[in-house]
Amino acid sequence: MSETPGGMMPPVTPESETVAQTQRTDTRAWLREGLRAGFFLAPRVGPAQPLPAQLLVLLIVVSAIELLLARFEILGPVLFDLRGWLAPQWATAALLLLAWWVLPRSRPQPDGAGLPQGLAAWFALWMVASLPANTVALLLGIAQARQLLPAQLTAMSWAAWALYLLLWFWMVGAAVVLVARFGADRRRQAALALGMVALFGVSVWQFPDRAWQADGSQADATPPARLQLSQESFETQQVVWRNAVDSLAPQRPDVVDVYGLVFAPYADEDVFLRESSMVARVLAERFDAAGRVLQLVNNPASSDSLPWATPLNLRRAIEALAARMDRENDLLVVYLTSHGASDYRLAAAHGPLQMDSVSPGELREALDKAGIRHRVIAISACYSGGWTGPLAGDSTLVMTAADATHTSYGCGRLSELTFFGRAVFDEQLRKTRSFEQAFAAAVPLIKQREIDAGKPDGFSNPQISVGEKIRPVLQALELRLDLPP
Repeated sequence: MSETPGGMMPPVTPESETVAQTQRTDTRAWLREGLRAGFFLAPRVGPAQPLPAQLLVLLIVVSAIELLLARFEILGPVLFDLRGWLAPQWATAALLLLAWWVLPRSRPQPDGAGLPQGLAAWFALWMVASLPANTVALLLGIAQARQLLPAQLTAMSWAAWALYLLLWFWMVGAAVVLVARFGADRRRQAALALGMVALFGVSVWQFPDRAWQADGSQADATPPARLQLSQESFETQQVVWRNAVDSLAPQRPDVVDVYGLVFAPYADEDVFLRESSMVARVLAERFDAAGRVLQLVNNPASSDSLPWATPLNLRRAIEALAARMDRENDLLVVYLTSHGASDYRLAAAHGPLQMDSVSPGELREALDKAGIRHRVIAISACYSGGWTGPLAGDSTLVMTAADATHTSYGCGRLSELTFFGRAVFDEQLRKTRSFEQAFAAAVPLIKQREIDAGKPDGFSNPQISVGEKIRPVLQALELRLDLPP
C-alpha cells in the first residue's frame, strides 16, 4: 500500500473504485452486472472490456439456459432442430450492427471515466440482460403447455397479447437503458428501440422456427393396441350393451331432464376415449344427467366396460334414449369426437372390426325417426362445420370444432383432449351452464392455443347454430340447475 508524498492516502472516489473493480472484471462479474442491466440498474463494469473467451462463455451459458427451458415448452419426445435454432440468429447480428451505430465512439474525460464503453462490453451485458425477460416468457410457455395458467388468463386473447407485449417492452427497455448508460443520446436511444421492434417483428413473422420440435416418430413407431376378437368379446359386448341401456334412469315427471349420448368411434387414438369420458362426467355433474348418459367408445381398453361406437349402435342408442325420455320436452345432448374428412364423414375404426364412417345425414335421420325434439349436438372433428347445415333446426343447437374448410386441433396421440372439447366442455361448461356462453368464451381461447401450437392451415373457426325454439328451453334449464338445492 503506497502513500502520497505528504504521507496521506489518495482520496477514494466512486469513479476510481469502479475503475479498480473493472480492471479485474471476471466472467461472474459480467453475469452479475448483466443481470443488473436486465432490471434497469447501472452495470458496474466501468471501461473494462470482456475477453473473447468470456464472450464465448456468456454466450454458452445464456443459450444453454434458454434451450433447456424451451425444451419443456413441448410435451413428450422432441427433436433438436439446428436450423430452427440458427435461423433467427440473423436478428442478433443485425442488432449488433445497430448497436455499433448507436453507441458513442468516444467520450470526453473525465465525465466518461468509469462508465462502460465499447460494442464488446455492450454485447456481453446485453446477452445477460435479455435473460430475465426471456426466462419469464419461457416459463409462461411451459405453464401454458401444462395447463397451469388460470383459465381466465388463457381464455382472453387480449390478456395473452398484452402480457407478450409487456415482455417485449421489458426487453427493449432494458436495451435502451443500457445504451443510455454507455452515453448514447436520446435520438439514438429511440433509433435502437424502433430498430429492435422491427427486428423482433420480422423474426416472429418470417422466422417462426424453434429449436425444439415435437417428435412424433416415437409414437408412430409403436402401433396402437388392437381389439382381440373372440366369442367371449362378442358375448361381453352384448352384456355391456344391455347393462348400459337397462341402467338408464327414467324420465322424471314435471322435470326437463337432460339425456346424453357420447360417441367416440376412432380406436387408434386414446384422446377420444379420454374426451368422451370427460364429456360424460360434465353432463352428469353439471346438467343433472347422472344415469342418463350413454357412452359409446371404440377402444381396446374399454371393450369390457363400454359399448362399441358403431353406426348401428349409434342408431340403437338414440332409439333407447328416446324410449326413456320425454321426447317432446326433455333435452338430448349428443357429443361426437373423432377424425373428420373434407366430405364431412366422421371416421370410425376399431380393427379388426369392419365399420362404416358416419355422416351428418345419418345422425339427423336417426334423431328425426326417434322423434326427439330438443337437441344440443356438438362435433369435435376436422371440417365439422359441414355438419351444421344438415343438423340445424328451430329446436336444435349445433356446435362444431371447425368450419367446413378447416381442420381442428388436438386429436393426436400425445393430446390429452381436443382443443374444442377441452375449451368448451372441460373448462367453460364447468363455469356456466349456458352452451352459448361457453362456446363464446372458448373460441378466443382455442384461437390463441392454435396460434401457440403453430397450426399450419389457419384458425379452425368453430361454428355455432342456435334455433329460436331451443333457446328458451336451454334458458329454463339453466335457471333450474342454478337454483340452490
